Amino acid sequence: MAAKDHDTRLKKRKQVSGGTKPETHHTSTSKKLKLVGSKPTNPRNNDSSKPFKRPKPAGPDNAEKTTPLSKKELRVRAKELAEARKKKRKRYYNLEHELAHLWEKMRSRDISKEDRYKLVGEALEKMKGKIPEIASSHVSSRVLQTCVKYCTKAERDAKKKKADGDAKKRKAEKDAVFEELKPHFLTLSRSAYGVHLVKKMLDNASKQQLAEFISSLHGHVASLLRHMVGSVVVEHAYQLGNATQKQELLVELYSTELQLFKDLVLKKEGRLVDIISKLDLQKSSVLKHMTSVIQPILEKGIVDHSILHRVLIEYFTIAEEFSATDVIKQLSGPLLVRMIHTRDGSRVGMLCVKHGSAKERKKIIKGMKGHIRNIASDQCGSMVLVSLVSVVDDTKLITKVVINELQEHLKDLVFDKDGRRPLLQLLHPNCSRYLTPYDLASLSLSIPSLSNKVESDIPSEGMETETNDPDESTQLVDGGKKDPSVRRQELLVKSGLAERLVDVCIASAGELLRSNFGKEVMYEVATGGADGILHPTLDDKLNELYEAIATLVAEPKSEEPKEEHLLENFHSSRTIRRLILDCPAFASTLWNKALKGKCELWAQGHSCRVVSAFLASSDSKVNKLAKKELQPLIDAGTLKVPETRAAIGTKE
Repeated sequence: MAAKDHDTRLKKRKQVSGGTKPETHHTSTSKKLKLVGSKPTNPRNNDSSKPFKRPKPAGPDNAEKTTPLSKKELRVRAKELAEARKKKRKRYYNLEHELAHLWEKMRSRDISKEDRYKLVGEALEKMKGKIPEIASSHVSSRVLQTCVKYCTKAERDAKKKKADGDAKKRKAEKDAVFEELKPHFLTLSRSAYGVHLVKKMLDNASKQQLAEFISSLHGHVASLLRHMVGSVVVEHAYQLGNATQKQELLVELYSTELQLFKDLVLKKEGRLVDIISKLDLQKSSVLKHMTSVIQPILEKGIVDHSILHRVLIEYFTIAEEFSATDVIKQLSGPLLVRMIHTRDGSRVGMLCVKHGSAKERKKIIKGMKGHIRNIASDQCGSMVLVSLVSVVDDTKLITKVVINELQEHLKDLVFDKDGRRPLLQLLHPNCSRYLTPYDLASLSLSIPSLSNKVESDIPSEGMETETNDPDESTQLVDGGKKDPSVRRQELLVKSGLAERLVDVCIASAGELLRSNFGKEVMYEVATGGADGILHPTLDDKLNELYEAIATLVAEPKSEEPKEEHLLENFHSSRTIRRLILDCPAFASTLWNKALKGKCELWAQGHSCRVVSAFLASSDSKVNKLAKKELQPLIDAGTLKVPETRAAIGTKE
C-alpha cells in the first residue's frame, strides 16, 4: 500500500510541474480573444515584476553565439599551431647554432683583431631585433656578452689609433644593444642567464648609461634584493656607482617618503640619523619601513651583499631594543659567516658578538667551525675574530673552536698580513701599530638602544664600578664581564697557543725576521707580550728562541750569500734593534753569542743600527756589555751613532 501511495504522489507531481494537463472543455464564450502577433504573458518574464532591471546594451557581446567548432576543426587548428611553433623553434635553433659557431671563432686566441671585429659585427646583425629573447638563452646570452666585451675593446683600440670612424661604429653597436635591452633590464635582472649579460653591460657601460640603469631601478630596489638573482644586479650596480648613486639606491630602502626628497638627501647627508634630523621625518615610520624591507631578505638568507650590510648598520643606529635584538637573533649562526667579508658586514658581525647573548655568541662561534682559517686570512673577517677573543667570556668554547683551528694553520697565519691579527690582539691588545684607526673605531662601536642595557648589566655581576680611569670603565663595558687579563691568560697561555707560537718562531726564526708581516709576531713573542703575559710560564722556551736568533746572527758574513744576512736585511735588522732596546735578556744573549768581538765587522750599513742599539738601551747592564768595544769605534769614526743615541752612550 505504501508503494502504491508513493507512485500516485509522484504522478501528481509530474502533472503539476509541467506534465500533460488534463483536457478541459470550455465554451466558446469562455475563450479570450488573442491579438495577432501577441505572445502569451509569463509572470516570470514580466519586466514589471523587476522595475530596476537594467536593459541589456546592444553590442557584440549580446550577438548570437557562434556555433562551437567540431572536433575535426579543433584538430586542424591544433595541428596548425603546432606546426607554427615547430617552425619558430627551428628558426631559433638555426640562429642559435649560427651564433654558437661565430662565438667559437671570435673567442679564439689565434684570430686577429680585425677578423674578430668582423665576426662581432656579423653576430650583432643576426641578433638585431631579437636581443631580448636571446639574452635569456643559456647559449646565446654568452654570445651577446662576448660581443659587448669586444665592442668595448674595439672602441678603446680605435681611440688609441685615433681611428674616430671605427670607434664611433663600435660605440654605436654597443649603444644599440644597450638601447634594445633597456626596456627589458628589470626582467633580465631576474633571469638566471640574463643576469650575466646585465652585469657585462654594466661593466662596459658609460657613466651616462650607468646613471640611466640606476634610475631605472627606482621603485624596484627592495623587490630585487628579495630576489636571489636580482639582488646580484643591485649589488653590482651599487659597487660600480659613485657616492651619489650609492646613496640613491640606499635611500629607497630607508623610507618611501625619502624617495620624494631624493635630491635634498643626496647632496650632503649620508647617515640615516642626519637625514631624519634634517627632513624632520618620523623615526617610527622609517623604522617600520626598514623592518619590512630587511625581514624578508633575512628570512630568505640573501645576506651576501654589501648594500644590505650598509642598511643594517644604519638600521642599528635607529632600532629600538626589541628590533635590534630580533635582527641579532636572526643573524646569529652560519648566516653571519657569509656577511663578514665586507667592511660594513664585519662591523655588523662585531656588533652581533658584542651585544648578543651567551646563547647567540655560542651559535656564532659554532657557525664559524671549519671556516676559521679563511676568516682569519680575510681583511674584514679577521676583525670579527679579534672581537671574539676580546669580548667573549666563554674561553673554553673559543679554545675548542677558534684557538685549536688557528694552531693547525699557525705557520701560515704568522706570515699573513690579516691572519696574524687575532694572534697580535692576544699578544698586544688594541695596539695602534697593528690595527688601523678604522679598525679600532670598529671595535668600539655599539648599538645605542642596547649599549645602556650592557652598562646596566655589568654591576649585577659583581664587577668593580667605582673607578677614576674612564678608559678602564669603557674597557669593562666593551670587553665583557671577565677581566681582560684573565681572558688573555686562558686563551693564550692555558690553551697552549703561546707555547705552539714560540715553537713556530724557533723553527722559522730567519724567515719571520726577514718577513714584512712575520717580524711583528716575532717581536711580540720575543718580548713576552704586553704586560709580560708569557712570563714566567714560558721563560725557558723564550731563552731557546733567543739562542736560535743569536745562532743565525753568528753565521759568518759571506760575499755572495744566497740570502741577505740577518744584520744586513732591512726588516730583520730593524726588528733585532727593537728587541735589543726592549728586551735586555735577548740583548745579553745576542752580544755574548754573536756580536762580542765582531762589532767592527758590522759597523757599516744596516747592521750599524743593530750595534749602536746596545748603547741606546735603557738597561745599564746592556750598555756596559758593549761600551768597552764600541766606544773606540765611535771615537775613530768607524761607527756612526745618531746624536741623541751617541749622547746616551757617552754618558754611560
